[in-house]
Amino acid sequence: MQISFDTIVIQLSMIVVSAAIIGTAFLYARQPIILAYIVAGILIGPSGFDLIPNANNIEQIAHVGVILLLFLLGLHLQPRKLLLLFQKTALITLGTSLLFFSASFVFALSMGMPLKEALVIGAALMFSSTVIGLKLIPTTALHHKHIGEVMTSVLLLQDILAIMVILFLNIDAGEAMLTTFAMLLVKLVGIAILAFAGVRFIVLPLFRRFDVIQEYTFVATLAWCLFWAEAAHQLGLSYEIGAFLAGLSIAVSQVAMAIAEHLKPLREFFLILFFFAIGAQFDAGMAPFLMLSGFCFGVVLVGLKVLSFKKAFIWTGEDRAISQQLGVRLGQASEFSMLVAFSALSSGVLSSEGATLIQSATIATFIFSTYWVVKRYPTPISTKPKLRRD
Repeated sequence: MQISFDTIVIQLSMIVVSAAIIGTAFLYARQPIILAYIVAGILIGPSGFDLIPNANNIEQIAHVGVILLLFLLGLHLQPRKLLLLFQKTALITLGTSLLFFSASFVFALSMGMPLKEALVIGAALMFSSTVIGLKLIPTTALHHKHIGEVMTSVLLLQDILAIMVILFLNIDAGEAMLTTFAMLLVKLVGIAILAFAGVRFIVLPLFRRFDVIQEYTFVATLAWCLFWAEAAHQLGLSYEIGAFLAGLSIAVSQVAMAIAEHLKPLREFFLILFFFAIGAQFDAGMAPFLMLSGFCFGVVLVGLKVLSFKKAFIWTGEDRAISQQLGVRLGQASEFSMLVAFSALSSGVLSSEGATLIQSATIATFIFSTYWVVKRYPTPISTKPKLRRD
């Protein structure tokens, strides 16, 4: 069903106004403003006052914010350093993911879920949120420093694993799965090579010729970001991976930091829509016992992730304080949890009860983890002046 322009304007107006009003109340109460956007989605979405009965259109628009977030992240990193970090964090990522999968799998079995559904729930809850993790880390203070780079490498590896899980839910034969994994890696390397070649032979020459016109630089880089995001999606990867590679390829340019500053306000607007869409997806009519069980497990899962990441990073030689902070910043479930649940529901692998557990546990980790980060560590949205860093 095609939505009219007037309806889109009305929906965006209601979202922004409600986010501003609830956000103001949250700031007066010294609460994280990200949670205000989620609460706004719950209140005026389908499960609340139903002012926005269908949040699917908003969700699709909001995805642009995630794409821009990953693009800006790529702009702040150097390719060689990222490869070295991948070597260091690959074992941590795989080991902790397996641990979180096991804990979530056992929890699902204890709730009476069938074996196949328990496997899906375990897979859905083993990742950390790229969006919340990167949203809560100061762009200028930590993104390009060691802690930001280490966290980024873990999140990107998890994103690749999450894509593989989603592919697995749609493929039956084991041999086909192995072939798909191999093709996934080939596509990833191919896109990276083409993106870097395109920057060297097309983008940088154009920047050198027209960089005095800031509007052109803005439009060209935004086009580069969206082009590779869509290219990655068409090849079976994700928009986020394509956007990140696009940003990483431009990171060698001298104008990378200036581009990042120009795109930040645009990113913030779309991220408001993203968090609103998360709240709007919340089904208040779900079974109370399952919802409460999922919420309680989500709180426990945050503690498990924090402790596990802390121990793992200390084992690799990281400073204890940095390891603790990395653990807290990686302590939530992922937005990919929702995608895994949706794919499993669509393929008939997961029941609505299983989806309820995933949804309630994921939102619980978002809330609890966000509070922990905002109250203890530097973030752009901290209510404490000494912790507020942009």
